[in-house]
Amino acid sequence: MEKTLILDDIGLIDYEQAWNYQTQVHNSLINQKKAKNVLMEQSHRLILCEHPHVYTLGKSGKEEHLVMPEEELSKINATYYRINRGGDITYHGPGQLVVYPILDLEQLFTDVHKYVRLLEESVIQTLMYYNIVGERVKEYTGVWLDVAGSNPRKICAIGVHLSRWVSLHGLAFNINSDLSYFNHIIPCGISSQDKSVTSLEKELGKKIDMEELKSLFVKNFGELFNLKIISKNDIG
Repeated sequence: MEKTLILDDIGLIDYEQAWNYQTQVHNSLINQKKAKNVLMEQSHRLILCEHPHVYTLGKSGKEEHLVMPEEELSKINATYYRINRGGDITYHGPGQLVVYPILDLEQLFTDVHKYVRLLEESVIQTLMYYNIVGERVKEYTGVWLDVAGSNPRKICAIGVHLSRWVSLHGLAFNINSDLSYFNHIIPCGISSQDKSVTSLEKELGKKIDMEELKSLFVKNFGELFNLKIISKNDIG
């Protein structure tokens, strides 16, 4: 039976609401596995969304990487959450594509390194459409530009969590992002003196059609993970 991936675009949504939603989907799949009742054609989910301004700190992150006092975040209409993904601190906001793949990797492959590399490759292949070369940095996860040049910069952050081989959290791809919000953190623990943050809009000098980009990304993701894409709207 062909494995399928349910595409679930939930739009602009509060971070806590999205966190609760992806946790619900994640727990449901784990419970199916425990009951040995996994429906392969419904088991994988790809959640797409955008968030209002928010900072999230991974379980291995450092509090001091939020350089703006937490009590002052309301002044910039931002919130702050400590969460259970890997990685350090990152920013989410309008104009950024946030992707939460809820996959049962036992049905695909049991290799965390491969999983993260395929997430990166989904972004790298999407950037190719815009004639931008995305690259990897050995020491860090995510996707970068101009790694060997004078101004290496990060365009996509990745942080994941696995429980019983079911994935949680995912990636944040800067498309039309307000990059000024990165000034209040040390993104992923990496000093801006060493590497900066960028967006597709900044690189191309124009606003990006988010719907077109999402379609490209989803197509690349499905092909890389060898999953047939179906819309949640098509299954009710």
